[in-house]
Amino acid sequence: MTEPKITLEQWRALLAVVDAGGYAQAAEALGKSQSAVSYAIQKLESTLDLRAFTLKGRKAALTPAGELLYRRARALLGEAEALEQAAAHLSLRHEAAIQVAVEALYPNWLMLDCLAELGDAFPDTRVELFETVLSGTEEALLERRVDLAIAARIPPGFLGDHLMRVRFVPVAHPQHPLHKLGREVDFHDLRRYRQLVVRDSGHRRSDAGWLGAEQRWTLSHVSTSIQAACRGQGFAWYPEEKIRRELAAEALRVLPLSEGAERFADLYLVYGDRDYAGPATRQLGDILTRRTRLLCEENGPDHPQETAP
Repeated sequence: MTEPKITLEQWRALLAVVDAGGYAQAAEALGKSQSAVSYAIQKLESTLDLRAFTLKGRKAALTPAGELLYRRARALLGEAEALEQAAAHLSLRHEAAIQVAVEALYPNWLMLDCLAELGDAFPDTRVELFETVLSGTEEALLERRVDLAIAARIPPGFLGDHLMRVRFVPVAHPQHPLHKLGREVDFHDLRRYRQLVVRDSGHRRSDAGWLGAEQRWTLSHVSTSIQAACRGQGFAWYPEEKIRRELAAEALRVLPLSEGAERFADLYLVYGDRDYAGPATRQLGDILTRRTRLLCEENGPDHPQETAP
């Protein structure tokens, strides 16, 4: 194996010039002199015998070769930082803290049970839980903000293991006008009334499911949406487990739709980086997999979430 000719500091200087928007700004961001940054770039270019930057007016712009170097350098430095974090974890008995993103579709009570079991095994590990919706979970993984996630979609560049299938049903308060039609409800009927939906928690907002109602309330939390439905303020599709108490108490009733009476979503367990995951992160992944599998086996493939303690 040959010795690398370019140091991590030189690659970091290249990234800083691009990200900060110039040599002076890069020097400030790195806490170095502008001459030191300029020298690092010049040394990089002379060693590789290519030009990474070209002047456009008074600004330095990447050449086509520089664009390739920039992309590869970002990946290299990201890997170096991950390696250092992994080494830090290996020097400890366990992680001081782990970050977990959980898609709002996953049963709350089951997540809390899993965290309780983790707490017994790793009482000193702090857990930061992010309750996310749609692209919010993907963003948390792509931005490397979490060690573990339960996601409805697996982002590009990641691998995930299937956890469970979630069943949605359309519901409204028993006194809602849709229940008073005395017949099956179709999508033309739904369009006349207010639909309750939950906002995507990511910056790149995406939609899911039927959104054909002319009136709509978009809420940030599933619990708020359920409260609104129980007050007769709209209809919605909810995961069955999320509304089991409301259905039992007849605060909500399933709408007799002529079509689209149920739909399903799959949830996956995804590591931020499995190779570098610490013992507490791996333990939580194992607990989630085992407890979710047991729940699905108890309730059968068609109604995986129907029963909860």
